[in-house]
Amino acid sequence: MKISKNKSEKTKYPKLNPLWAGIFADILGFTMFIPLLPSFVEDFGATEFQVGLLLSVNALFAFIFGPYLGKLSDKYGRRPLLFISQAGTFVGFIIFAFSKNLTMLYISRIVDGIFGGNFPIAKAVIGDVVHPKDRSLAMSNVGVAHNLANLFGPALGGLLVERFDIVGPGLFAAGLALFSMVQTAFYLEESAPAIISKKIENWDKTILDKPNTTKSSEAHLEKSIKGNKSAIVLLIQWGLHTLAFMSVISGVTLFGFKKLNINERDIGVIFSITGAFQIFIRYVVFYPMLKKIGELKTAKIGLMLFIPTFFIIGFVNETYQFIIILLVMSFAASSVRGVLTGLLSRSIDKSIMGKVMGYSSSLDSVAQISGPLLSTTALTVWSLNFYGFIPAILSIGAFTLVFYKFELKDYSQENNHKDALTKTE
Repeated sequence: MKISKNKSEKTKYPKLNPLWAGIFADILGFTMFIPLLPSFVEDFGATEFQVGLLLSVNALFAFIFGPYLGKLSDKYGRRPLLFISQAGTFVGFIIFAFSKNLTMLYISRIVDGIFGGNFPIAKAVIGDVVHPKDRSLAMSNVGVAHNLANLFGPALGGLLVERFDIVGPGLFAAGLALFSMVQTAFYLEESAPAIISKKIENWDKTILDKPNTTKSSEAHLEKSIKGNKSAIVLLIQWGLHTLAFMSVISGVTLFGFKKLNINERDIGVIFSITGAFQIFIRYVVFYPMLKKIGELKTAKIGLMLFIPTFFIIGFVNETYQFIIILLVMSFAASSVRGVLTGLLSRSIDKSIMGKVMGYSSSLDSVAQISGPLLSTTALTVWSLNFYGFIPAILSIGAFTLVFYKFELKDYSQENNHKDALTKTE
């Protein structure tokens, strides 16, 4: 089936529409809590380290369970596992809404972390459905969901907590999680190759026609990942980048509070400004740039911009300087995160998409564990001027790996799953 090139992404891949709605609702629920971090210090008597640990404990459990949920989605289907993950998020937000102390806050984040398969499974769905030539762009649509959520979430969270205390944003986020569950249960089509392989012609049946996966086939899958140098390098690059990014972004509200005395409402407004900027940049700059110069050069530009941005963030003295730094970071993130995920999805077989995207999300979780601890250490031990120095050094490592000659798989037809290797320039 031929797809017209002049059609929009939404028209080309209508199966993803429920996924985008669910991702947006999930991220909006998370971004609502960004302005609340300083209030945890005041209302719950938490130290800055304990606030960082609150973020890290969620990521720790996502690190443990995320790859397992992604692997299960390869075998039992994307839709049921995504629904289970979203249900766990719903329960976590309910506990959060009625938290009376730090212990309950920690429990709420642990529950959410245990069922933290939302993003690896969502990225696996994109890898299942989207043609490789469109995949980096489609993966970056997760960034669009982040942008839209940043536009409304922080400001909404600030308003709700001011009027209803913590129960307001907690219940609202739980409602968003419930909306995600409805989208998945009733509108998202199953896309896992293992589930639909019997309906697809010309499918390579060496693995997928065996519903009871044996230990030998599991070993084969593991070997295919370990022997894939391109996938390994991309995972290392993603790990360095996402650790650097999370080390800055996880503590940026506390940094703004300490360095510039920016309160919860103001930080919500600032994040809304950066969200609006990201949406503008995506359609005016990112789309044309990606089409004109390609994925690798786009990633090079973004990874390169992170280095000086992280180095100088600690030296801001005015709010407008802080906003400019966040805007540059937003542009760099738009140029990197979706593109690297798209390249990773093209370096592997579709039959293990969920599993490898689980590895990618595990690296995100490692970053979410280590990042808040690094940022709070920088805020409490070092001079604030050095806040971004370690992230900048990590970004140098991520930037150098973009020059590796990646081997990527290409599927020339929607129903043809034979791999055609193409080398990037």
